[in-house]
Amino acid sequence: MKNGRAMRRSTAAITLTLLSLAALVGASTASAAQGPNLDPALCAPDENSFTLAIDNSFFPLPAGQQWVYTGKEQGRSLGLQITVLDATENLYRGRKTVTTRVVEEIEWEDTNGDGVIGADEPLIEVSLNYFAQSRDGTVCYFGEDVEIYEGGAVVSTEGSWRADAGNNAPGIFMPAEPEVGMSFEQEIAPGVAEDQATIVGTGTVKVPAGTFAGAIKVRDFNPLDGSKGFKFYAPGIGLIVDGPLRLISY
Repeated sequence: MKNGRAMRRSTAAITLTLLSLAALVGASTASAAQGPNLDPALCAPDENSFTLAIDNSFFPLPAGQQWVYTGKEQGRSLGLQITVLDATENLYRGRKTVTTRVVEEIEWEDTNGDGVIGADEPLIEVSLNYFAQSRDGTVCYFGEDVEIYEGGAVVSTEGSWRADAGNNAPGIFMPAEPEVGMSFEQEIAPGVAEDQATIVGTGTVKVPAGTFAGAIKVRDFNPLDGSKGFKFYAPGIGLIVDGPLRLISY
């Protein structure tokens, strides 16, 4: 999901109420791996079959599901809406076609902080993301189409990529059975999108939408610019914290 967006935020903006802080940053926290240790072949089209029934506990994507997040960064109120569309996108046409689920992300300046996109609230970024789940339960990321807004107009499509173009390949977005210490490439588009993730802890996290036990803490790293950030995923729910943004409804 738009990791590049999260990378542009300062990690200092993350503020959470942790009911089990030691579990997240203490003994169960793994040091950052030197490089990905999961094989991207877990998502290789020629070696796997895929399904649109994405039911990975830490990243379920049932059609019609929507999550809303709000938060503040440098004094500005932000909103993020993620919706699993009842739409698909085919990749690798002419080869082994992979049908992916389309997930829409809308980030906007949520000036009143209510989590609703107001007519007078400017868009920041809109993206369509492409996912499928391999038969072993790994959620694979096949790219995204990005539109970046300024003044109500699209000014850039930076960060867009497709796994079936050039030297690109699908990334591992969420392992079938996530464990602390796992590191993996989420985006494989050389020079465009190369985000990596490492699972660094587990614990209980409280956000406006509720209190979630057994959450995993994921450290994002972008080798293209050296930026990093953190996300939290809860079992049965998915993403609950994205940098300064916290889940308010689902």
